[in-house]
Amino acid sequence: MNTQPSVPSSPLSRRTFLKNSAVAVAAVSVADFGHAAPPAETLAAAGGPKTVTFPKDRFAELTRWPRYGDAEKRALTAMLDSNQFYEELPAFEKEWKAYTQSPFVKAHINGTSALTSMYFALDLPPGSEIMVPSYTFFATCLAMRFFGCVPIFIDIDPRTACFDLEDAKRKLTPRTKAVVVMHSWGLPCEMDHIAAWAKEKNLILLEDAAHAHGASMQGKKMGAWGAMGIYSFQASKVMPAVEGGMGMYQTREYFERAAAFGHYEDPVKFDQASPVRAYEGTGFGQKYRMHPFAAAVARQQLRRLDAINAQVEKNVRAMNQHLVQLEGVTEPRLRPDQQRVYYNGNMLFVDFKRLGLSRTSLVKALQAEGVAARFWDYPEQHKLKIYAEAKWWHHAPQVPASMPGDDYVNANHLFLPAIYGEAPELVDQYVKAFQKVWAHRPQLARI
Repeated sequence: MNTQPSVPSSPLSRRTFLKNSAVAVAAVSVADFGHAAPPAETLAAAGGPKTVTFPKDRFAELTRWPRYGDAEKRALTAMLDSNQFYEELPAFEKEWKAYTQSPFVKAHINGTSALTSMYFALDLPPGSEIMVPSYTFFATCLAMRFFGCVPIFIDIDPRTACFDLEDAKRKLTPRTKAVVVMHSWGLPCEMDHIAAWAKEKNLILLEDAAHAHGASMQGKKMGAWGAMGIYSFQASKVMPAVEGGMGMYQTREYFERAAAFGHYEDPVKFDQASPVRAYEGTGFGQKYRMHPFAAAVARQQLRRLDAINAQVEKNVRAMNQHLVQLEGVTEPRLRPDQQRVYYNGNMLFVDFKRLGLSRTSLVKALQAEGVAARFWDYPEQHKLKIYAEAKWWHHAPQVPASMPGDDYVNANHLFLPAIYGEAPELVDQYVKAFQKVWAHRPQLARI
């Protein structure tokens, strides 16, 4: 019976993730398997036939990302022909607001600017501390420093790769004012438990939903659970517009402060009683307007978002229902009241210590069979230089000695490609390739 992985006792940016995350490995030679007679079905790495014979051109089309087509071309051409551009921004905001059921939204030039505006909108006193996962993109942690706030680095749950609430409870300080979660790889954090604890401790709950377009929990979209949330529409994301971001706000006060920070044209639109109405013509000094071309592309992507997510989910389920029967293989844990999406690919956990294998040897064997398996260890923020230099911060962040959850997930995962079309033959071949490699584990363990 398959079980969740145990946690050991010790422990790029988003833009370049797809480009740099493939693992370059050489084929395993026949000699690597010694002189013992191989099983009847010889591994491809040892000279046997490949299991995955699916045509390369069809595979490339089924896994291509981002996926743009005639709808995006028509939208962009129509804008150029009409010389009407900026109407796309409120149109996209209206559609996103309806899709997420958020009271207030604001389009930004990217996810980083949406995060920066969110931290400005908090208006916290300098020296305030904000809990953030270390397993995230730098902007989740770093943008707060411009407003005198300091990160508290929180571990991730090794069963989900998402925010570890128990670790947050241990690290609460008198200066903690807010908590930010990140929905890793499109899997919702356990927002009901986190929200209840944040409310109990009088903490402001915030969300980085840059991986989670279309994901929900208990019927509520990600980004709508916290007081504020953000999305990114960068080219690798579940809903790509090449570049772009969105902020979501539960109160008018947060919305107006966040909007006015990077949108000088917005204060004049607010009620005379608004505290930021007086900053007409300047805002608060930044210009974070989303490009209208990106908004036009994002509108077309939004119309197909649920259908694309459903197709990817169908293929993942068809594949993973078999893969998780293999010893040591699990999926990130998903509750029945959660609906996840798949950012970048199908992430699996593999307990390499339990299997007695190295990840490198397993990936070599899978790739030799024709499986596009790879891994990419998320850079942990607390280990990076800028957090160790006190000059950048109101007071020096506490750098934890270890993050067991981060370490486990980084060392015990594989990514398989997301498949954006009907491909039962490809799914079947991937399953057979995994089963074949698992049957040869004793040979792989000797490499």
